[in-house]
Order: sequence, then C-alpha cells, then structure tokens
Amino acid sequence: MHARITPAEMTDIQQVLVDHHRYWGERDLRHQHLLTLVREFGETCLVARAEDEIHGYVIGFVTPAGTGYVHLIATRDDTRGTGLGRRLYTAFADAAYRQGARRLKAITSPGNTTSIAFHRSLGFDAEVVDDYSGPGQARVVFHRVLPLDPAQP
Repeated sequence: MHARITPAEMTDIQQVLVDHHRYWGERDLRHQHLLTLVREFGETCLVARAEDEIHGYVIGFVTPAGTGYVHLIATRDDTRGTGLGRRLYTAFADAAYRQGARRLKAITSPGNTTSIAFHRSLGFDAEVVDDYSGPGQARVVFHRVLPLDPAQP
C-alpha cells in the first residue's frame, strides 16, 4: 500500500472523526481534534490517503520559536506496522522545517508505551515532566533536532 501524503482538508478530519475508533480504538480523543488547527496550520496538518481512504494523519503546527509541535498522529488499525507513521512524521518534519522549525516536540501520557517506543525509534529524547498538563498530570515530553533524516533509526 502506497499512501499519498497531502495537506489535510477540513472534510478529511471530519471523516477521521467518523472513523475515530479505527485510529484510536477505545481511547476517545475526539475532543483533541481541533479543526481550527487544520484551518490555520494547513501546511503541517497532513493526511495519508490511498484508494480515496484516509490511512493516517498528523495534526501539528510550527511555533513562533521554531518548534514543530505534533499535536496528534495516528494510523488506521489496518495500516499499523507498515511504516506509514514514520512517513507521516517525516512529511511533517519536512513541512515544519520549510516553515522555519529547527526542532520537533510532542507529548504523550506516561502509560502510552506504544507512543513512547515509536518516538524513541525516530530518535526523540524523552523526559517525564510532572504536572505538565496540570496538577498530577505528568506527560512524557519528546524533543528532536531537525532535519529529521528518514534514514536514521
């Protein structure tokens, strides 16, 4: 399967929300799919499409300080393990770099071992930060310098 990665349209994210369970399983993260981010940061909100179906997506933006922040990244249940998540991250990193980003950042919960392993496989440093999202809400904060070389482990 070779998915084409393109900027996300509002209708793409609305479709992702309809098929939310295919990307997130039992975790309900619909409230984190901020359509405003897609509208305002379209160059760094991307979808991977094959045969007119969305197989994965990334929602992110570049901060004024030059950080490419990945808010959400997901691949559909039937595309996991194909390298699509890595391709999406590479496409996001390239788009963010073109907009002046010189580093990447993402966060996850300490219990999300899949996300932690994925980000480490991309060469991110990981640090647990207590109270990151409020009192008692620790997060794992990932950092990586750009450019993101897809040939790197």
